[in-house]
Amino acid sequence: MQQHHLSLLLLLLLLPTTASLGVTYSNNRQQPDRIAAAMQTLKLTSIRLKEPDPAIMRSLLYSNISIFLTVPNHMVTSMANNLSTARAWIYTHVVPYYPRAKITTISVGNAFIDVYPQAANNLLLAISNIQVSLRDLGIRKIAVSTSFSFDTVVTSPFPPSSATFQDPAGVNLMGSLLEFLSDNNFSFLINLYPYNLYRLHPEIPLGLALFQENSFNFHDDVTTRSRYWNLFDMMVDAVASAMAEAGYETIPIVVTETGWPSSDAADEFNANLGYAETYLRGLVNHLSSGTGTPLLKDGVQQVYVYELFDRKGTTTGRDWGILYPNGTAKYHVDFSAVSSRSSITVALVIFWLLVQLVY
Repeated sequence: MQQHHLSLLLLLLLLPTTASLGVTYSNNRQQPDRIAAAMQTLKLTSIRLKEPDPAIMRSLLYSNISIFLTVPNHMVTSMANNLSTARAWIYTHVVPYYPRAKITTISVGNAFIDVYPQAANNLLLAISNIQVSLRDLGIRKIAVSTSFSFDTVVTSPFPPSSATFQDPAGVNLMGSLLEFLSDNNFSFLINLYPYNLYRLHPEIPLGLALFQENSFNFHDDVTTRSRYWNLFDMMVDAVASAMAEAGYETIPIVVTETGWPSSDAADEFNANLGYAETYLRGLVNHLSSGTGTPLLKDGVQQVYVYELFDRKGTTTGRDWGILYPNGTAKYHVDFSAVSSRSSITVALVIFWLLVQLVY
């Protein structure tokens, strides 16, 4: 019997882990109850709010939905210069809801250095002040970080092993930030869009960007002897390589935005419903497989699809939503497949523990 238990435990340990899948919500005038209903319909349990909204927070109280909050970019500099500003934000957007609302992460800014490159030195100070404000209140289970755009901070994904981080001119941000994340066991947050990289590099096969594996859709990294069958993994491993080059290869990676536009006002040929569905289905299948990436056996820690709803009442810009504004589905994609597989693994672990108690 002990041999049987040992065999079962080894099987559980060999099961690949899967990244959890969530979705981003931007402030596009949806009713809070519709957001909660959409999450239930999609069977997703993580939401990233690009703008704090008290009504949405109240609608998610006592739910099983994990909440990722974002500090607006325009507040970062004032938070860096004044601890009381950071503390006031926490008292407004965290204290009234936590822990009844499952707030797990705060991103101080989103692609902040894209918008305010001249103020990049303020970013780590603001992050530190948010963390201090949380700890002063005895809150230690909320991670604090910041989200970057892949195109801004990573030199190149070709090949992934050659990638390094790049700071804005005259700024030394990345090294200090990575040290902070490592010391606190926080994750590195990255907005990662194969669509944007594909548009910048016409030589990339479309199938490589859309998770379509065939004999022509691959890219080899001769340094690591790795073969890549999709652009998502190449970009993730470029981030991993850049962190390793900086001496912080164990920091977990969270993809805070990814997706494919289903339409575009500028009539971009590859921004269409069919390609968007292909990308999202490929992403879900890849994450649920638990295969990770060539350089990261366990892959990324979490992925947020951008975004929950299409724009409401506008005719400009791209549509990225996985639902129409009225809440109906755009795609035949089972977004719950990733979390379902993780649930099966957890159930097997619980079963093994119960067997141990019985015998």
